[in-house]
Amino acid sequence: MDEVSAKLTILFEDPFWIGLYERVYKKKLEVCKITFGKEPSDSEVYEFMLKNWRRLRFSPPVAGIKPQKEKINPKRMQREIHKSQKNTGIGTKSQQALKLQQEQMKDTKKAAKKLRKEEEAKRSFELKQQKKKEKHRGH
Repeated sequence: MDEVSAKLTILFEDPFWIGLYERVYKKKLEVCKITFGKEPSDSEVYEFMLKNWRRLRFSPPVAGIKPQKEKINPKRMQREIHKSQKNTGIGTKSQQALKLQQEQMKDTKKAAKKLRKEEEAKRSFELKQQKKKEKHRGH
């Protein structure tokens, strides 16, 4: 049976509050970055997730970490929570997934820009050729 694990981390990345939504499915990690603006309350985050769940764009899957199954001692869990709050950085797997998504978006935008530029150059060339023909029309 496939195991699914999800984690939402909210942190301040100057000048906005962002949320990193990480999900592990079939041992693959996918990450989505959500920009909130001002510091969101718990109810605002919950409402946002309910309304915008389908519109979240996740990074391509990266070989991830196996989700934790065993029960953790409450004191240990509290220590881990405090440790993760002190660590302001983003997990390396998450960073890799976000970077991969960013690179893919950059490549698609670059390809679209190149296509537009070629079409514009072709249109411009055709216009010049037409003007050239009209100049020599009477001769």
